[in-house]
Amino acid sequence: MKHLFRSFLVVATLAFTFVIPPVASQAADVSVTAANFKPGSGALFHTGICGATVTAGQLIAISPSTGKFVLADANDVSLCKVIGISAHAAIDTQPLAVVYHADDCTLGATLSMTAPVYVCSATAGGIAPAADLSAGGLYPVVGIIAKSTTKCIVRFPAITGSAVTVTE
Repeated sequence: MKHLFRSFLVVATLAFTFVIPPVASQAADVSVTAANFKPGSGALFHTGICGATVTAGQLIAISPSTGKFVLADANDVSLCKVIGISAHAAIDTQPLAVVYHADDCTLGATLSMTAPVYVCSATAGGIAPAADLSAGGLYPVVGIIAKSTTKCIVRFPAITGSAVTVTE
């Protein structure tokens, strides 16, 4: 009976959570210091041509019109598909390496251990806590999980295309 009651509480809590949207205000995006971003040993990268000005630590998507790497944006259905995090600064037409898999990435920001899941922000290139996802909004693939206040695991989906090569 005790187990049944606990199961009921879990189901009721989940139902309540998904039916009633949170009232609290959204948290601020993670503030990444580009100079402190380090992918870590064993990180895997996509390489391609940049289609915008980016700095290390910004989330990257592929422009459907140009095939170039641009800043990911959770407000744009074609740019919310994050492929990874920029490994360095670049401007339009320069080569860019994008981290899509890392087990020990130093993001260059202070991460929360109470809300350790991060997603694409509504600010182009930004990283936001998953708590910022809103009802009716776009739901980007989760790719960053905090291991500590300074280290994270990075996982983004594999991609293919003529403008992109994968370096392992």
